[in-house]
Amino acid sequence: MKPASHHVTVCRGCRAPICWALTTANGRRQPVDAEPTDEGNLAVTQGADGKLYVRSLTKAHPEPRPSEWRAMPHFATCTSPPPRRSGGGGQRSTSGVRPVPWQH
Repeated sequence: MKPASHHVTVCRGCRAPICWALTTANGRRQPVDAEPTDEGNLAVTQGADGKLYVRSLTKAHPEPRPSEWRAMPHFATCTSPPPRRSGGGGQRSTSGVRPVPWQH
């Protein structure tokens, strides 16, 4: 099964056809390759609301259901990924903050 043409767009970096799907785990958007593949580790389906939903294929559920197709996450196949954003785990700047103890 393939996604409907109105779900297909192109990656800004590599210009490959992709689809945006909502993860079933937390509802976040995830880009997936628009072309189904047997090597994919994701199962994609179109919900009753018309949106695409994606879930990981696991050892417990290794095969897609009849209404799903197998896809790859586009992060794994993009030939021109965007630069990684900082996770904010480094030292924070204290510029403009007075180094005075907090007064009660």
